[in-house]
Amino acid sequence: MSVNDIKVLRERTGAGMSDCKKALGESDGDIEKAIDWLRVRGIAKAAKKATRAATEGIVEAYIHNNGSMGVLIEVNCETDFVAINEDFKALVRLLTKQIAAVEETAYVNIEDIPADVTERERTVQIERVMAEGKPRQVAEKIVEGRMKKWQSEVCLMEQEWFVDDKQTIRQIIDAAVAKCGENIKVRRFAKFKLGEGLEKKSDDFAAEVAKMTSGQA
Repeated sequence: MSVNDIKVLRERTGAGMSDCKKALGESDGDIEKAIDWLRVRGIAKAAKKATRAATEGIVEAYIHNNGSMGVLIEVNCETDFVAINEDFKALVRLLTKQIAAVEETAYVNIEDIPADVTERERTVQIERVMAEGKPRQVAEKIVEGRMKKWQSEVCLMEQEWFVDDKQTIRQIIDAAVAKCGENIKVRRFAKFKLGEGLEKKSDDFAAEVAKMTSGQA
């Protein structure tokens, strides 16, 4: 257990210093287990606020790299007082940049992933592991780890912060909840990439074909 661990736990839960120290001691220094320990005892403020309605907030846009990509996000809080707060606005801007920075981002939470998408990914991963020569029963165990990694890549809340990989987006939001005293929820987002899904138009198809085939004779 380190002073930094206590600080991180306090920021994420809003619990007192002594409670954080005790929780870490009871959890062998594991921060996630310490959070659960605090939640069970009703000490983690962020966890308690997570069930409260969040109907205020803001919609924020971010345009990246001279207009080549755009992100639109809605983040909710409980009151308009927090919605206009600069710390809340800074958090929302951070989230738009996270989505722009991590190409795989497709969902907010793990539970948002459609069942068929999860099963398709699981099937692909099982076949990949079996192609490596592992028997199916072993492959399925390996795949569980790979699925967790995949979820942490495609789900915003599970991702490592692109600025500091020692923190996840969930941890950053939990810290903001503890600081502002309100529930904060990422409701939805959309990402737009210039030209995505479009075929590149050729101004001179014949010239392009000639260029591709030159030197093949």
